[in-house]
Amino acid sequence: MFLLLYFIVLIYVKDFALTEDSVITPLCQKGYFPCGNLTKCLPRSFHCDGVNDCGNGADEENCGDTSGWATIFGTIHGNADKVAFAQECFLTQYPPHCDCKETELECVNADLKLVPSVSSNVTLLSLKKNKIHSLPDKVFIKYTELKKIFLQHNCIRHISSKAFFGLHNLQILYLNHNCITVLRPGVFKDLHQLTWLILDDNPITRISQQLFTGLNSLFFLSMVNNYLEALPNQMCAQMPQLNWMDLEGNGIKILTNSTFLSCDALTVLFLPRNQIDFVPEKTFSSLKNLGELDLSSNVITELPTHIFTDLKLLQKLNLSSNPLLYLHKNQFESLKQLQSLDLERIEIPNINTRMFQPMRNLSHIYFKNFRYCSYAPHVRICMPLTDGISSFEDLLANNILRICVWVIAFLTCFGNLFVIGMRSFIKAENTTHAMSIKILCCADCLMGVYLFFVGFSDLKYRGQYQKYALLWMESLQCRLMGVLAMLSTEVSVLLLTYLTLEKFLAVVFPFSNIHPGKRHTSLILIGIWIVGFLIAVIPFWNDDYFGNFYGKNGVCFPLYDDQTEDNGGKGYSLGIFLGVNLLAFLIIVFSYGIMFCSIHKTTLQTSEVRSHIGREVAVANRFFFIVFSDAICWIPVFVIKILSLFRVEIPGTITSWVVIFFLPVNSALNPILYTLTTSFFKDKLKQLLHRHRRKSIFQTKNKSLSTSIVWTDDSSSLKLGVLNKITFGDNITKPMS
Repeated sequence: MFLLLYFIVLIYVKDFALTEDSVITPLCQKGYFPCGNLTKCLPRSFHCDGVNDCGNGADEENCGDTSGWATIFGTIHGNADKVAFAQECFLTQYPPHCDCKETELECVNADLKLVPSVSSNVTLLSLKKNKIHSLPDKVFIKYTELKKIFLQHNCIRHISSKAFFGLHNLQILYLNHNCITVLRPGVFKDLHQLTWLILDDNPITRISQQLFTGLNSLFFLSMVNNYLEALPNQMCAQMPQLNWMDLEGNGIKILTNSTFLSCDALTVLFLPRNQIDFVPEKTFSSLKNLGELDLSSNVITELPTHIFTDLKLLQKLNLSSNPLLYLHKNQFESLKQLQSLDLERIEIPNINTRMFQPMRNLSHIYFKNFRYCSYAPHVRICMPLTDGISSFEDLLANNILRICVWVIAFLTCFGNLFVIGMRSFIKAENTTHAMSIKILCCADCLMGVYLFFVGFSDLKYRGQYQKYALLWMESLQCRLMGVLAMLSTEVSVLLLTYLTLEKFLAVVFPFSNIHPGKRHTSLILIGIWIVGFLIAVIPFWNDDYFGNFYGKNGVCFPLYDDQTEDNGGKGYSLGIFLGVNLLAFLIIVFSYGIMFCSIHKTTLQTSEVRSHIGREVAVANRFFFIVFSDAICWIPVFVIKILSLFRVEIPGTITSWVVIFFLPVNSALNPILYTLTTSFFKDKLKQLLHRHRRKSIFQTKNKSLSTSIVWTDDSSSLKLGVLNKITFGDNITKPMS
């Protein structure tokens, strides 16, 4: 135990000097990234934090997630919808209240109920935010030079199958934010040059393959927030040039292997906010050129192992907010070019480092839990930046927690050390029981030491925790602190159980000879420490099975309050807290229940036995508060573990309160309950105080008596001297007169 403490202190002192200006080895080891063309490397947390840590600014470059086609969409989509008008106009005919520039016309909020009559040389016609409810046959037939039409926010309900007849030069068509429910087959058949088709926010319920007949040049198709439930087979058959497809928020439920069979040119596919629950393995096999795929916010529970095998050029993949139960270890094996992977709000029970190793170009990754970042150490930017216990700046996010960790640490260490000293100074009648109590205090004192280390770590990383969080949780120091906390917790639990059973035998079977002696007690106590030590160090034996068992949060305590990523660590944590500790707690409660019933029902004859049982009753009553304190401390832990089995998400702040406040409070209360409130200890303390008082009184009396004697002697001498002086003086003066 002392060797472990010494080892932790050495590591802590060595590591305490780590600051932002620390010199890091030029070799970029796991979790470190180079400063551009310099040999200097910095941890991942130093990159893109707003501070020039490299000196040359390389750590703050290329921080934005610009993979995929997000920037292209922003440029083209944003500019396509805006027209700058000046005074010069080449149109001879157009309605009043419209703005004209050259051959472009904008009639916004002009109360138009029909498509107006304008000059035939118009190339851009913007009719946004009017009251047009239908588009009849050949309504645009005169405008053969039209390249762009904007019809947003008109509540168009009916579109004739020949509404766009003759628009062979049309390139961009916006029909979003209308009331379209049905689009007739062939309605776009004359739009041979159409590259952008926007159908967002319409109550369209069904589309057929023939709808896109003639759209040979379609580059971008957007049908966001409609009511589609299914897509036609070979949707791109009539749109061989389709490059971009956005089908967000349509309620699509079914995808088949042939849905995107003809979409060879597709580079961007958005399918978020639908109702897709299963994706067949060959769904994306024909999308050889796909650069971005978004399947977020669906109800997908499982993805086939080789679903992304053919997406060799994929740069951005978003699977966030899906109730995925499992990700195959080779799920992303073929995505060599992937730069951004979004797995937010997804539990990954089987997560491991090999799952992300094939994606060597990955620069951005997004997880639900901060601790998942340790499984992708080669990725430069990983989100989120911290876990739930800590904030972006501090290891302990709450000011009350910061105060509690120091107060409880001091009370725990001082209380237990005080009891150890007093029990060593005062001789007890039952030496074996006194030895057990002192050993319990040693175990509880370790919890106070653990809290002191947590408090020092919080001070050390104050204001910059986000930079060191991952390194801290992966450090040997954090793991040893976790071992210390687990050792203290388990030895304390086992000792309390042993003391309870010992008292149970004394009360329920007072005349039996099965009470352990000093030698047996020593062997039991040594065995408890060995078991506690083994429980604490077993997770070090196999990192592949247990993972970073102690490095799941900033306080290094393996509570595992959610569906964790390591099956081994999860099972072990459940086995300890819902197995060993819950069983021990039930044994304690059951034993005291039997003791109380036995004492209540037993009638004894002799006064000597009555006196013996009376003492045991007093002890049992006092132990009731021990059980009560154990319940307060352990029931929150059991509740958290049970909720985690039902996949209930628990805030990280709850975990921090349990680890910092509830568990250590038990260690702080044990010395009070086991020693300071016992009648034997109080009697001995009174005797000591009485002896000290008598001794003080005796010393005071002796001092007073000595002072009185000296004072009397001095007074007598003084009086005698004065009398002699007066006498001799008289004798001298008489002759002179």
